[in-house]
Amino acid sequence: MNDRNLQHDESFRDKVATIDEKGKRIWVYPQQPRGKFYNARTWLSVAYFVLFFTLPFVKVNGHPLFLINVLERRFILFGQIFWPQDFFIFGLGMVLFVVFVALFTVVFGRLFCGWICPQTIFMEMVFRKIEYFIEGNAAEQKMLAKAPWNADKIFKKTAKWISFWALSFLISNTFLAYVIGIDELRHIISDPLHKHVGGFTAILIFTTVFFFVFAWMREQVCTTICPYGRLQGVLLDRNSIVVAYDHERGEPRGKVNKKESRAFGDCIDCMQCVKVCPTGIDIRNGTQLECINCTACIDACNKMMEAVKFPTGLIRYASEANISDKKKTSFTARMKAYTVVMAVLLIAESFLLVSRTDVGITILRTPGQLYQQQPNHQLSNLYNYKLLNKTYQEMNLHFEPENFKGRIELVGEKNLNVPKGGDLTGSLFVYMDSTDIRHTETDIKIGVWQGDKKIKTVTTSFLGPFTEY
Repeated sequence: MNDRNLQHDESFRDKVATIDEKGKRIWVYPQQPRGKFYNARTWLSVAYFVLFFTLPFVKVNGHPLFLINVLERRFILFGQIFWPQDFFIFGLGMVLFVVFVALFTVVFGRLFCGWICPQTIFMEMVFRKIEYFIEGNAAEQKMLAKAPWNADKIFKKTAKWISFWALSFLISNTFLAYVIGIDELRHIISDPLHKHVGGFTAILIFTTVFFFVFAWMREQVCTTICPYGRLQGVLLDRNSIVVAYDHERGEPRGKVNKKESRAFGDCIDCMQCVKVCPTGIDIRNGTQLECINCTACIDACNKMMEAVKFPTGLIRYASEANISDKKKTSFTARMKAYTVVMAVLLIAESFLLVSRTDVGITILRTPGQLYQQQPNHQLSNLYNYKLLNKTYQEMNLHFEPENFKGRIELVGEKNLNVPKGGDLTGSLFVYMDSTDIRHTETDIKIGVWQGDKKIKTVTTSFLGPFTEY
């Protein structure tokens, strides 16, 4: 390949595939893919839609299975409620997710985008199929776009936009159910409008955003908004498995001519891989930030290879090392390092989740307070306590001394009734015989009980006079 061809081949990196030299958008009309990968993605999408649209209705003990209520800072995962005091668990979980994404990308490239990302699934498996049904295939869509605004075009465009808006409305309602809960959403839908102006406004905003994304933004979300594509430049290496074109086998390209002996590679330059690409790129140029690993080009290429009686797999899941050096995919040092870091974080996150209790308990000696002399040779210390109920039921608690002889007396409270999802703060005195005090500070343990069940043991210190022995 000469220098001129090399320069031409690399020119695609100077601009986004869907933007022309004048900065104007190039609208993409991809052909509908057909093949085993597309069928697999379709079935995966069906399972995804079933989960997405049914989970808000699933409840555990009368409460949602999942709830991400950012407004009230209340989160429910698998029926377990998490409050702001548990935010460090979510913080570590987010770090774990980022490391997982990095490791996954290092090994498998942008596979997440093509198979699991909601943007791709809804766009390619729902909105794009509606568009094919109403406006026809890619060629018919191009003709319709150039046609004057006659009755046929107005009918088709109106039908498509109404369908898109209705589906966006359904998605926005489902999305909002994950935020505020399905019961609250029912009230917004069924009650008079003036009672839920804010909720109805939120639904309209979400609907408009989703409609705008799927009707107009489309692949621009993946190429210009989502940062994940940009990360590929620093995360991918020659051993990463991506959707790749086997240039060793395919070049030089040439048309099939049955009358002449073939002096070219297996690529017949049919452009089918380009025509089905939802982001408008030519995968034969190599790995690009626009590629979402959707495998549409694999299905299209395999179909053409079968038609001309060539082996399939000219475009396939492979690494650069696998293609250029004929090497098997190996687990590199960087992959191992990411795996170790992720394993450590996963163990830490698991420990935090397992050790998490249903009650947050803090008992601290009141700052600036010394011990107090009491009758009958007793000493007392004043403490502040805070109890946080992370469950859906009211809790009645009480304190018991564990490693000391004495008593605990609440200040101004007779019972520790902690409301569901709420907290309770107050003060208490701990009384101990002066003969039991051996040090200026003595570690004491206070048991927190709910009926006959001990919830937690809290360790604090008891301040006494200095005694020399």
